[in-house]
Amino acid sequence: MTALATLIGDFAALLTLDPGNNERLTRWINHARAENLPHLHAFTRDLELDRHAMNAAITQLIHNGRTERVNTKTKLIKRKMYGRAGFPLLRHRILLG
Repeated sequence: MTALATLIGDFAALLTLDPGNNERLTRWINHARAENLPHLHAFTRDLELDRHAMNAAITQLIHNGRTERVNTKTKLIKRKMYGRAGFPLLRHRILLG
């Protein structure tokens, strides 16, 4: 549990934007794989599969978070209204929200 808590804290520190986070992430992944934590090993494999996106997320200030938030919110409203109303009401709810 101590190793897991340490690794979680170290990963949280990576979420602060810094140009040197690429190397820190590599060291973190190697350290996480050295521990006997199978679920964390699966997480590190997923990080490696999308390493370019992860590097961009932890090193660059520019991201599309706001756009994704609006898309998710629009899809949620659309799913709530499925089969109940047409496009004019959907448009009205999106513009009000």
